[in-house]
Amino acid sequence: MKTFELMLNKYAELVIRVGVNIQVGQVLIVHAPIETAELTRLIVAKAYEVGAKYVIVEWDDDEITRIRYEKASDDSFDYYPQWLADSMVHFAEEGGAILHIKVPNPDLFQGIESSKVSAAVKSAAIARKEYSTYTRNSKISWSLIKAPTRAWANRVFADLPEEQRVDAMWEAIFQMVRVNTDDPISAWREHIDQLKLRQNLLNAKGYRSLHFRAPGTDLRVELPERHIWLGGGGENEKGIYFVANMPTEEVYTMPHRTGVNGTVKSTKPLNLNGRLVEGITFTFRDGKVAAYEAESGREHLTSLLDTDEGASYLGEVALVPHDSPISNLNRVFYNTGIDENASCHLALGSAYPVNLEGGTKLSGEELLERGANISLTHVDFMIGCANLDVDGELPDGTIEPVFRQGNWAF
Repeated sequence: MKTFELMLNKYAELVIRVGVNIQVGQVLIVHAPIETAELTRLIVAKAYEVGAKYVIVEWDDDEITRIRYEKASDDSFDYYPQWLADSMVHFAEEGGAILHIKVPNPDLFQGIESSKVSAAVKSAAIARKEYSTYTRNSKISWSLIKAPTRAWANRVFADLPEEQRVDAMWEAIFQMVRVNTDDPISAWREHIDQLKLRQNLLNAKGYRSLHFRAPGTDLRVELPERHIWLGGGGENEKGIYFVANMPTEEVYTMPHRTGVNGTVKSTKPLNLNGRLVEGITFTFRDGKVAAYEAESGREHLTSLLDTDEGASYLGEVALVPHDSPISNLNRVFYNTGIDENASCHLALGSAYPVNLEGGTKLSGEELLERGANISLTHVDFMIGCANLDVDGELPDGTIEPVFRQGNWAF
């Protein structure tokens, strides 16, 4: 077998056995860009090999997506088929697993009115609200992975001759998901164990707050009582372990909804649903965004913050060392699923109930009372850099270093 075919085969097996961790008799849905057909076919084959009952492939096409925004009537973007959202709830109730090959084109909506994109995203989120509880509470297994498309490779590897860009993207992906090792599955188990060591240490610390300091950043983030740090992967409600993001380098928890104060500056561009936002600065007061600026794409931030009340509060705080595999590639990928794993990051919008002791059993009102944020959206933005310092406040008020110069201080 040729080298590329071997790597692709190993990647598909990793995704099925570790990512969504398909079980015998399970149904799988795969969302895939049409450009990723070769990998998608291998994924389907691997799913059936491990005992999947049925695999459904739903193809995405950027050109068709853009046609809608160019041709559809302005009043149509508030519509999302409720029957489609309901079908996903039924699928989740039956214990299916879902896999997304997530490759948003950072230039897809260039020239498209931001209001159209925001309306479509919000209408989909409203219709899919019930289904989202299944993924946000880890009731089912789900995973987001990456694969090259030409538009994405052209943006990320614009410094290379065009005929080399897709190959360069494949090489980067194989490296960041550890497929270039002799035994990727064993490599992932070891990687997950290392992330668990970090999460266990942070959980033992029980920090009351974190203080982030870097050029343009001076932010204090309080953490709710009985918060939980997670990293690597987790178990669904049936006890099946899965990895929601491939690659992943983070350990993360929830901030207290009203306990965020200060200013934070982004360190990487944000691909916000196919719209690029760069040079973001947020100022928080009692948890809420009180002011914001961006060097470009500010109107897209405005649309995001207007989604609902919770969109102006934080739902996640994540720690990623600057000296880490993706960061060391020294390249911006314009893909949050990758860039967030090269950098400490925060997320506007909904918190994950799994980051709170007993959180998956709480109602929305109870989550809010415990300090968790609730929103239709969840958007990560990167704040890590080589000179980021983070201090942690222990339960007794003692302050100790957590990060120094972008990396773990312990």
